[in-house]
Amino acid sequence: MANGSGERRDENVLLAFQVITDTHVRADARHTYNVNLEKALQDIATHGTGSAGVMHVGDVTDHGFPEEFEEWKRIWSQHGDSLPPLYMTMGNHDVGLGNWEERSSRFLYETGTESIYHDHWIDGYHFIFLGTEEGLEIFCSLSEQQLAWLDAKLGENAAADRPVFLFLHQPLKNTVAGSYEEQKWYGVVQDAELRAVLARHPQTILFTGHTHWELQAPNNYFTRQGELPAMFNAASVAYLWTDEDKHKDGSQGYYVEVYKDHVSVRGRDFTRGEWIEAAKFRVDFPRK
Repeated sequence: MANGSGERRDENVLLAFQVITDTHVRADARHTYNVNLEKALQDIATHGTGSAGVMHVGDVTDHGFPEEFEEWKRIWSQHGDSLPPLYMTMGNHDVGLGNWEERSSRFLYETGTESIYHDHWIDGYHFIFLGTEEGLEIFCSLSEQQLAWLDAKLGENAAADRPVFLFLHQPLKNTVAGSYEEQKWYGVVQDAELRAVLARHPQTILFTGHTHWELQAPNNYFTRQGELPAMFNAASVAYLWTDEDKHKDGSQGYYVEVYKDHVSVRGRDFTRGEWIEAAKFRVDFPRK
């Protein structure tokens, strides 16, 4: 099985998948964001052989317009059978402006997503997707019911001490790159409540988007064993942001591989077709 460099991957890999976010698809097929998505999917189609799935962490579209979802479907269908299964959650750009019921229903229908929050067992590993339950401009809001559901789901098969992969568009405050208070791109209304749930489940690995912070920046991997589980900022496919608080052209995401005793998370530059040396991380298991 080949990795993104074209070399044969370690045969001890138990599971592999990709994480992308913030594609911000526009109605114009020639828009840079759309072109960047095409390049990212081509990279995955070429180098993601054997992948269990592409995990999309929200802001699929730039405005949640019907014509943007049509363009998303056109781009995805171009690669046909060469892409692994797709799993998604919503971002604020998808549902945060306009009528909440209309926007959220449109997202679920157009993407084929079964519900606002959902979970999947893939090759023996648990994948959990959270989603806002209010149409807020920037933040997400998680109900008590969703948080209780998450707590129960994270507790399933906990004795196995396998990694559980969790996806939410907005990061917790002061965790990963872009989420620091002065950077202003955190965004969970129930920040304290979500932290309390995650603190009980150290086997969790949380991937978030929203900030667009480039993977070359510090602090894309947050870990505080004994307090909170591992968290990763997944950058953006459409465009990037820097610690200098400036826009940067580019398109990035992660290739993830699961081994018996650790999870490898490697940053990928989709426009260049290269690994990002500053974004190679290892999460050891079991975590206590």
